[in-house]
Amino acid sequence: MMTTRTSQARYSIGDLSKEFDITTRSIRFYEDQGLLHPSRKGQTRIYNQRDRVRLKLILRGKRLGFSLAETGRLFELYDADKTSATQLSTMMELIVQKKNDLNQQLEDINAVLIELNDLEANCEKILANISTEQK
Repeated sequence: MMTTRTSQARYSIGDLSKEFDITTRSIRFYEDQGLLHPSRKGQTRIYNQRDRVRLKLILRGKRLGFSLAETGRLFELYDADKTSATQLSTMMELIVQKKNDLNQQLEDINAVLIELNDLEANCEKILANISTEQK
């Protein structure tokens, strides 16, 4: 980890790549998408604590099914005005929609698991019948 005289945390792209076990190319892609905003010293990117937290949120959001556009929208709303009722209401709407989407996916997964369990039981039953017929 790189640091400055003000002791504010600074990170190289390699630091973040190792910490989050992702490629530097991924980090540059998130920067190209406007989700990260490192400062530069010559050709070197220097990421601050805010960028590190955002990268963590991007990766968590991906695991939870958020698109990069949705994550970017949440960042924009948060950055615009952390105290605005309108911004917070919009953010809440996005959160509620994502929760609804995830609950629907969970229901779909559970339905598929039930079907797979039934299919597996049926296959086991047929195999058992075949085994007894061959004896």
